[in-house]
Amino acid sequence: MDFFEVTAKRHSVRKFADKPVDKALIDRMISAAETAPSSKNCKSSAFMVIEDRDTIAAISEMRDRGSAFVKDAPAVIVVLGDETKTDLWVDNCAISTTFLQLAATALGLGSCWVHVNARPRVSADPASGTAEEYLKDLLGVRDGMRILCVVAVGWPA
Repeated sequence: MDFFEVTAKRHSVRKFADKPVDKALIDRMISAAETAPSSKNCKSSAFMVIEDRDTIAAISEMRDRGSAFVKDAPAVIVVLGDETKTDLWVDNCAISTTFLQLAATALGLGSCWVHVNARPRVSADPASGTAEEYLKDLLGVRDGMRILCVVAVGWPA
């Protein structure tokens, strides 16, 4: 599949087949994402791969809207940015995530970005905390690292 076919074919997939994604495919996706340009080539993006069903189910509860479908994904990739390297970590993560999703499409996988940064856990109650705080606690993310999004990945249903 050439680049233009990949960009034309890429779309958000929220329903996945009950089939695991081979580690080699996930590694290829992350390798592609690591080639993405970043501010001053600081490479501030990082990736956490989650395949444990219970952890994925807990991730799906990070927000009251827009994240429930994640529970059925065989893999989730958490996209993090190192804010100690640059104040442009959000931009760098967004570019990396785009590369990640294009790679998924090129490999025949489906994916869907779920935004985390600056999103409340409960839409009607901003005091409920943020999706990012919830995930940082759940996943043990170290200080200085921020979460832009999670990408659900799997074989389209």
